[in-house]
Amino acid sequence: MKKVSFLSICILFLAVNLVAQVSVKDSAIYTPYIGVSYGYQFPEGNMYKRFGNSSSIGLNLDFKTKKQWTFGINGCYFFGKDVKESLFDSIATPSGAIINGNGEFADVRLYERGFTASLTAGRLFSFKRPNPNSGIMFSVGAGFIQHKIRIETIGNNAPQLSKQYKKGYDRLTNGFLLSQNLGYLYLSDNRLVNFYIGFECMQGFTQNRRSYDYDLMKQDTEKRVDILYGGKFAWILPMYKRAPQEFYTY
Repeated sequence: MKKVSFLSICILFLAVNLVAQVSVKDSAIYTPYIGVSYGYQFPEGNMYKRFGNSSSIGLNLDFKTKKQWTFGINGCYFFGKDVKESLFDSIATPSGAIINGNGEFADVRLYERGFTASLTAGRLFSFKRPNPNSGIMFSVGAGFIQHKIRIETIGNNAPQLSKQYKKGYDRLTNGFLLSQNLGYLYLSDNRLVNFYIGFECMQGFTQNRRSYDYDLMKQDTEKRVDILYGGKFAWILPMYKRAPQEFYTY
């Protein structure tokens, strides 16, 4: 893992130092840029049956060419607290409560947790204003998605939901991911004023990866189509060297 991180830093350092001093107002430029994003997502498909709305935070490294093509690496972590599935019918009381080791009702909380990782490619359709490096951007991606139900027992005093047994209820699911993004990219000479805002849709072709589900009393082999869509905003740090301002003396 350390070797991969070191290699990534070296690649980024090399990319930054290959970029000449530029002004985005003059012409389309080549530049790598880093984006930190927040998204709000709505589920559809099989995902809708399991979870409600969720939020995501993401990180991406992209390279924009002079011909307005973009290529990058994208990853996000998504999370929510609306879990719709009933997991504990086989170990709960008729009212749905879990009895802990002290004979009391256990405080059990469920959360949605997941992540994506993908490679992306896109195209920028720029306008004359504000500059040729800003405009409508469309991109597609392919990669990996994983999600599960996080089970928290406050006090850890419910032996039927100890760490080894939670895996039989958490619905760990993953598979192949496709994604599409459509939005507006703005790059400027000011490094602090660069952003992307748009619409994102992701489709995961997934399957439960646990060998046995305790509440179903069998392995879940259903093929799933998990869909997430929603808005996304990213603050962008471009890596080009800013051209020096020209001064004239008379």
